[in-house]
Amino acid sequence: MGLFDRVSRVIRSNLNAAVSSAEDPEKILEQAIIDMQEDLVQMRQAVASAIASQKRIQQQHERAQAEANTWHQRAQLALQKGNEELAREALSRKKAQAETASSLKAQLDQQSGQVEQLKHNLIALEGKISEAKTKKDMLRARASAAKANEQLQSTMGRLGTSSAMGAFERMEDKIMQMEARSQAAAELAGADLESQFAALEAGGDVDAELAAMKAQLSGGSVDQASLPEGETSQQQPTDENVDAELEELKSQLDQL
Repeated sequence: MGLFDRVSRVIRSNLNAAVSSAEDPEKILEQAIIDMQEDLVQMRQAVASAIASQKRIQQQHERAQAEANTWHQRAQLALQKGNEELAREALSRKKAQAETASSLKAQLDQQSGQVEQLKHNLIALEGKISEAKTKKDMLRARASAAKANEQLQSTMGRLGTSSAMGAFERMEDKIMQMEARSQAAAELAGADLESQFAALEAGGDVDAELAAMKAQLSGGSVDQASLPEGETSQQQPTDENVDAELEELKSQLDQL
């Protein structure tokens, strides 16, 4: 392979790559529609010109045919008048006009076929343009959706690695830590409150039991609701045992 061929291939490949990268689908589709519209205008002009030519040939054919008929009638008139020479001349003119009319008829038939073909091509081109417009709108919508999705993915990719996204993640962790500390403090405060009430409730039981015992020693009665569960007011057998138990209870209360 020669150097010139290699250089030519490199240049062509670079040009193709540059053109491909520069192609905007929406702009290319729009330009394609414009080109097709221009072709449609030219096609319509060609059809109009062909129809005009067809009508002109048809008029020429009709005139030639009319002239041939006229010369035929003149030949008949001359023959009726006994002028055979004039009748011959009229028939000669008729023949020339008839040949012209026949030639024009052949051209007219050919022109009519061309006009019909041009009309068919025109209708086909109009259908293709209509289809292309519909397809262009669909492809444009798909291209716009693809661009939007590409931009979205690019934005999401940048957010995943950007400092702003990292700041959001750090703040979320910090808030979670603050919430955990607040919850722990609330649990500790609740536990301390429970312990205080438990101490108060325990002290009330002891006071109630002590009051009940004093009432028994004095020989009085005590409300059954104020006694601890499972106990009733009863007279102790001997004062010595009561005094001993009372002293023991006082000692236990002093140690609390």
